[in-house]
Amino acid sequence: HIINKAMGKGGKGKGGGGGYPWWEHLKKGSSKGGDGGGSGGGGNWGGDAPRQARPKTTGTSLQKTLERLEDANYPAYNDLKGSPWDMEGCGGAQVFFDRVQGDPYAPPSWLRVRLPMASAKFPAEFATKSQVRNIALCDYLARVLSDMLKGGTGTDWTQAVSGGGWGGSKGGDLSLETPGQYVLPRSCIVANSEFIEARLTMGLPARGRRIEGRRAADIVGGLMDAVAKSLYYSAIDQDALREHILSVEDQEAARAQLDGLGLVAFVMNGSILPRKSGVDERPMTTKDDPNLVAFQSPESLEVTLRVPNKGSLRGMGLKKGITLIVGGGFHGKSTLLQALQLGVYNKVNGDGREFVVCDPNAVKVRSEDGRFVGACNISAFINNLPFSRDTSAFTTSDASGSTSQAANIMESLELGATALFIDEDTCATNFMIRDAPMVELVAPEKEPITPFIKRVRPLYDDLSVSTIMVIGGSGDFFPVADTVICMERYAATDVTSRAQEIAASHGREIPPAMALPKSSKVRVLQREGLAAEGKVSAKSLRCIAYGDTEIELTFVEQLVEVGQAKAIMDCIQHLAASSKYIDGSRPFTESMEMIHLALCGQGKSVGQQGLDVISRDYPSPFHTLPRRFELAAALNRLR
Repeated sequence: HIINKAMGKGGKGKGGGGGYPWWEHLKKGSSKGGDGGGSGGGGNWGGDAPRQARPKTTGTSLQKTLERLEDANYPAYNDLKGSPWDMEGCGGAQVFFDRVQGDPYAPPSWLRVRLPMASAKFPAEFATKSQVRNIALCDYLARVLSDMLKGGTGTDWTQAVSGGGWGGSKGGDLSLETPGQYVLPRSCIVANSEFIEARLTMGLPARGRRIEGRRAADIVGGLMDAVAKSLYYSAIDQDALREHILSVEDQEAARAQLDGLGLVAFVMNGSILPRKSGVDERPMTTKDDPNLVAFQSPESLEVTLRVPNKGSLRGMGLKKGITLIVGGGFHGKSTLLQALQLGVYNKVNGDGREFVVCDPNAVKVRSEDGRFVGACNISAFINNLPFSRDTSAFTTSDASGSTSQAANIMESLELGATALFIDEDTCATNFMIRDAPMVELVAPEKEPITPFIKRVRPLYDDLSVSTIMVIGGSGDFFPVADTVICMERYAATDVTSRAQEIAASHGREIPPAMALPKSSKVRVLQREGLAAEGKVSAKSLRCIAYGDTEIELTFVEQLVEVGQAKAIMDCIQHLAASSKYIDGSRPFTESMEMIHLALCGQGKSVGQQGLDVISRDYPSPFHTLPRRFELAAALNRLR
C-alpha cells in the first residue's frame, strides 16, 4: 500500500493509571463525594444487580421512558436513538444516544451529554481564548467527570455486572476515556462558545435479554449527578482549574522557545524524572525511594526560559547538535532520555516533568527485529546487499535489527523529524559502530552497513537533525559529540571537555564525512490494501487488530494513550475510504500532513473538535490525538 515514485524535477488517579485523585481537584468540602453514601442503600433492582446509592436526578422524561421499558425485549432500547432527550431540571442539558448496542453482550452504547455554555458558565478566557487553553480545560474536566463517575458522587457508576448465568443482570457501566499523566486533545470532552459536551459509553443493563429499565433510569440519574459536580464552573475548584490551564500554557510556551534559542531540549531544575514503576507513570516520591534525586543542571549548561505565567525557568538547555548521555548502569541515563523523549507532550500539574520539553518534531528510534518495512529508502545506511538487492525501495516482512533501525530513522526523516533520540541498549550494535579490528577482518567493501557513527555528524551538518544518545559501551562517539553529559547517582555533570581529551589520547578521530545520498524517489500511499478485511480494534496501546492482520506498535515508544491507538486505527480506515488524502500520486508525507492538520482542527474555531473527521457516523468518545510520526509509523508497519 506504499510505493516509490520518481519525483522528477520538480509526522494514579483511579482507574486510568495516571493523574491525581479526585479529591485533590474538587472544591473543598466535597472530598467525601457529596450526598448519597457509597455502598449502602440504593437501587431496588434486586437479584445480582449492584447495590448503589439512588441518584439525586430523577423524574426526567428519559428516565420515565426507561422505566416504561422495564422487562421489554432488548431491541426496544433502539427507541432511545434519534432526537436528543431534554433533561428537565438539569440546566438545559440534553442526552444523545448515538449508537445503541444490539444485545447485552455487544460493545456498549455511545451517548453524549451536552450542556449550554450559558449554563456551564466557563469563562471565555479558558474555553475559547486559545487552542492550548481549550485543550487544558477539556483535559481537566475529563479528569473531574471520570473521578465523579468512579465514586465522587457516592456511587461507582463505572462497574458493570456480569455472571449470574444467562438470566442474570448484565451491563450497567458508564465509561469515559480517563486521562493519565499527559494533557492531550481528546474527543471525550468538547468545550466551545456554545456548549460543553461529554462523550462516553454505557452498557445498557439487562436481565437475560430483557431490559432493566428502572436500573437504566438510575444509571442515567447517576450520570447527571456526576455532570452536575464536574461540568459546571461553579461546581469545581476554580483555582485548581486555573493553575492547571496556566501550567499547560507555560509548558507549550517553553517548548515553542527552544528553536529560537538554538536548543533541542530543556530540563528544569527540580524536575522529578523517575517514575513509580515501569507500569505506573506517576512521579516517584521519597516514600517510594528515600534516595530520590531531583534534577539539577550542570552550571555550564544552565539557561533561562521565560514563560507567560510562571515567569523564569532555570534548567539545563541541550543545544542543537549531537549530545551523548553517558554513565554507569542504573545511574539514570535512560531515565533522563525517557523523560526527554516524552517532552513532546504537556503533562498534568504535579507530574514532575512538566518543564522537561523537547523539539516537537523529535522521534525516538530503535531497532525492531521482525517488523514489516515497505518501499523504504535505507541506502544511506544499508547498501550492496548480496544478490544486488535494491535498498532504495527496501521491502521485507522480517527486518533484521540493522535494517529495521535504518528504516525507523529514514521514515522519521521522511516525515520531517528534526531530532532523534537513541538508546544504545535498544540498538543493533553492528548498525551503530564498527571498530578497527572488525574493519580489518571484514573489509568495508564487503560490509553493506554504513554505521550510524559515520552518519550522525552529516545528519546535523547537512540536514540540521540533532541526535541525543545514551551511550554506555563505546567511546567512539566522543569525537563527534558537541555535548557529553555524565549521569552519576541521577546527578548530571558536563564532561564534554574530558570526553574530548580521552578521545584524543586514544587516537579517536571524527570519522571522514560521508554526505547523505540524495534520492529522487518519494513514497506514495495507495488506497489499495488500506481497508481492513474484517473487524478492527485497539484494546491496548501497543497493538491494533486490523482485519486479518495486526499492526504492532510496541516499539513506537512515544505513544502514551490507548486513545491514540484508537485514533490511528480509525485514521487508517478513513484514509482507505476517502479520496481526499490519497490520489495515487500525492507523496506520503503530504498525505500525512493533510490528515494531521485535519485532526488538529485546522481552519476551525477554538473548541471545534478536529478528531471528529475520522468518526464515521457519530462523534467517537475514544479518540486521543496522535502525532503524524506515530500515525505514519502504524501505516509503515501495516503488512
